[in-house]
Amino acid sequence: MGVAAARLRAQEAQGAAQLTLTIPSEANGPHMPKDYVGLSYEVQQLLDPTFFSPRNTGLISQFKTLSTHGVLRLGGNTSEFEWWKPAADTKEPEHPQTREVAGEPKAQYYPVTAGAVRNLAGFLRATGWTCLYGIGMGTNTPERAASEAEYVAKTLGDRLQYFQIGNEVDLFDRHLRDPKTWNAKTYLDEWLAMARAVTEAVPNAKFGMPDVAGNVGWLTEIAGMWPSVQDPPHVTTLTHHYYFGGPATNPEVSIPNLLKPSTMARVQRTADTATAAADKMGARVRMTEGNTCYRGGKPGVSDVFAAALWSADYSLLLASNNYSGVNLHGGTGKSVANSVGGFLPGDVMLKDAGATPDEIARRPHPFYTPIATFGDQYALEPVAYGLKFAGALCGAKLVKGDLTSRIQASGVDGTAYAAKLPDGAMTVLILNKDAVRDLDLTLDFRTGKSATVEMETLHAPEIDAREAHITREPRHSALKQGRFGVTVPHASGMRVTVR
Repeated sequence: MGVAAARLRAQEAQGAAQLTLTIPSEANGPHMPKDYVGLSYEVQQLLDPTFFSPRNTGLISQFKTLSTHGVLRLGGNTSEFEWWKPAADTKEPEHPQTREVAGEPKAQYYPVTAGAVRNLAGFLRATGWTCLYGIGMGTNTPERAASEAEYVAKTLGDRLQYFQIGNEVDLFDRHLRDPKTWNAKTYLDEWLAMARAVTEAVPNAKFGMPDVAGNVGWLTEIAGMWPSVQDPPHVTTLTHHYYFGGPATNPEVSIPNLLKPSTMARVQRTADTATAAADKMGARVRMTEGNTCYRGGKPGVSDVFAAALWSADYSLLLASNNYSGVNLHGGTGKSVANSVGGFLPGDVMLKDAGATPDEIARRPHPFYTPIATFGDQYALEPVAYGLKFAGALCGAKLVKGDLTSRIQASGVDGTAYAAKLPDGAMTVLILNKDAVRDLDLTLDFRTGKSATVEMETLHAPEIDAREAHITREPRHSALKQGRFGVTVPHASGMRVTVR
């Protein structure tokens, strides 16, 4: 084969894939809750009572832009070093000794005050969001946990969904507990003591647990032990975290690896384990802390458009597995840096690459945060746009099917999710994560009646652009025999709705 012929063959191989997707007229999958979209912050963020406050109108605006019915989760590594300060004259308690380990938070104790909780309540009411409130286990006592929970429940009222006691408890053996004895059983015994103290103070208390970092096998173990628990506390949700990889210095954390199908195949295996455990306990699963790259994210991966494609796909894959929601982690650079040992590896990467202070300042800190803080200004980052794009299906009933496998069989790295919206309209959301190939689709909605088509796109100039956009493109076009043709460009998303 000559050079010209080989080049032509390569160009043809990279051409648009053409296929037909049949969209069922009825939904037979899980219901995606209207409050599926969520964010996660360190509890230490409460050290600044003006942050989550009804007066912080800039942050409130961004929360409402992301979702009108979201869920704020407070937790993170720093939750293990907070202490409850209900009054100005409350003295700081004595704290146990902990081991200092590289990459784990240093034992920097700080108070959570009644004023910060009151401001949090006002912030939640202003945004329309609810809260998963994290109470520390690592250096706490049942008595202090109960006192804090009682005030939080009284102050937040119906803005409180449930309490979370402990954060990434499967990693306590690194710095907070004896590695020779710490396991799922010793955790459960300790958790029960705290949860029962909380329930005594708040009789209608609900809980999420165990909030593991990555060992979802703990969910299986806890579900197996649960029938033997006498008068168990009211657990509504099993919780775990998820980060694709990390830290930022790891070369495996890249755009191609983030978006490739095998990454989501691993996510599916985690979901299978988690949902099986939840079913045994009559609960649902929520991913309460996660993002693209642990320890603050990676510049050029976590803060670019590729992260939007990832977050949209990740969120909808978990929704199709009957998860109750996802909470992408973020916050201010200081609180996240404190949670991972005092610095962000991504900052070191940028400095080593010769980035100027001005270039570094224009980046979000942490790099993976869904809502970035620039002085007194806040901005949605690309990863948040992906979450918002997926959130368009909140309140819908999803369709089980083989849409994604049909796309990937064509050789394109893409996924698709169909759903029936609360108003009865059928919608399909296609994510073309392929860096090169477009998708030429014929969507067969199998409707014999006249209908109009509305479109919404998730897009950016390039897959590594420091921006993302969601554009509504209403096209009141009549379907032809129930079919509609559309091209989904490479590195983009599109939602097509038939009414």
